[in-house]
Amino acid sequence: MPASTLDQLVSLCKRRGFIFPGSDIYGGLANTWDYGPLGVELKNRVKKEWWKTFVHKRPDMVGLDASILMNPRVWEASGHVSNFNDPLVDCKNCKERFRGDKLLEGKLGVEAAAVLKLDQVQPMLVAEKIPCPACGKVAWTEAKKFNLMFKTQQGVIEGEGSDIYLRPETAQGIFVNFKNILDTMRLRLPFGVAQIGKAFRNEITPGNFTFRTREFEQMEIEYFFDPEKQKWEDIFAAWKKDSWNFITETLGVAKKNLRLRDHEKDELSHYSKGTTDIEYKFPWGWGELCAAAAYRTDFDLTQHEKFSGQELKYTDPDSPDRKIIPHVMEPSFGSDRITLAVLLDAYTEETLENGETRIVMKFDPKVAPVDVAILPLSKKEHLIAKAQELYNKVIQETNLVVDFDVTGSIGKRYRRQDEIGTPKCITVDFGTLGEDEKQGAKDTVTIRDRDNLKQERLTVSELIKRLT
Repeated sequence: MPASTLDQLVSLCKRRGFIFPGSDIYGGLANTWDYGPLGVELKNRVKKEWWKTFVHKRPDMVGLDASILMNPRVWEASGHVSNFNDPLVDCKNCKERFRGDKLLEGKLGVEAAAVLKLDQVQPMLVAEKIPCPACGKVAWTEAKKFNLMFKTQQGVIEGEGSDIYLRPETAQGIFVNFKNILDTMRLRLPFGVAQIGKAFRNEITPGNFTFRTREFEQMEIEYFFDPEKQKWEDIFAAWKKDSWNFITETLGVAKKNLRLRDHEKDELSHYSKGTTDIEYKFPWGWGELCAAAAYRTDFDLTQHEKFSGQELKYTDPDSPDRKIIPHVMEPSFGSDRITLAVLLDAYTEETLENGETRIVMKFDPKVAPVDVAILPLSKKEHLIAKAQELYNKVIQETNLVVDFDVTGSIGKRYRRQDEIGTPKCITVDFGTLGEDEKQGAKDTVTIRDRDNLKQERLTVSELIKRLT
């Protein structure tokens, strides 16, 4: 069975080195998380598969890595300075602060809470008798606008620098580089620009492990097209399909735990003509994994052309007198949220024939943080030396991530690799050395499958072929 509570996964993540609380030895910092040795491998593989799928395997895509710090005028042009706000409410009793719309989501649903106007939030909290999560009282202040951007200063003398922002999204880095990319890469519409990078939002009520944090990573695409030559509805449908296939087929997330949700008209961003999210069924309910497709029209390039004074038009190579500002389709993925969904989806508790319960992380092999583990049967020096020889052979002749584990009994090491999610374990025993025919023939090893627990005896040369 899967994890019934988020706490089960949080516990395993810390115990096995996937995710640690941030600044842990100092008591932590609320809602900050550090990816441990296994977590960084898992997250990097999610990002690698995304880049391979949407950049390397497509002739119409290029990549970018833009700066986190940008000219403040960028955020005026994009509308983030004036429009990037959440409804903030305070509890009159304990003085804690929360996002009013998030407090109402459990009662009204995501769609209904999202369309509430600012002056409707506090009356609805009272009418629905929504208690303060901290103290349990129903005593709310009027909702106020709260801008989510982190402000800092650029300058060498404290207090005398100019105000700038940590970027709240990666998309604007693509838009402000549109002309540079167009001039250097000889691209024809339609084409896309992909980027993976950090973004920062001063969320009022972050929580639910790594689902909502103030520092997070996005994997975004801005796909530019000619609205007179390509129908936006066709491009929208294609990106919905491609985004869905990436999460289900490439990453192996179960379809039963996913759904597509179209944004209601009042829920859309001010620039959007249509947005569809892919949501995952988390232990606390449905939550957004990605915007499978969001139609941004020509809003962003038009705004940046206006604010910068630079021409950001595309010249039609088939009709040089025709210049247009392309329209944009945006698929936007949260790498932290998707990694969390992959962890939750992989978490499995099974009852074995002997009545024991084993926890196993059934990752798709493409994203498992460790591909194979080499396990010498005992700590005898000559057996460890033989296992080390096999370890060196595997890492030299393959591109696999290999673990070498000698700590504990072979049963405990199998259980440890199950919790890590290692698809294959290789046991080197005295049969391998030619010292015990009952264990197996000389120069053979045992390969164990994570999911079905079947064990098979192979020669070393057969093993290398099997692993590759």
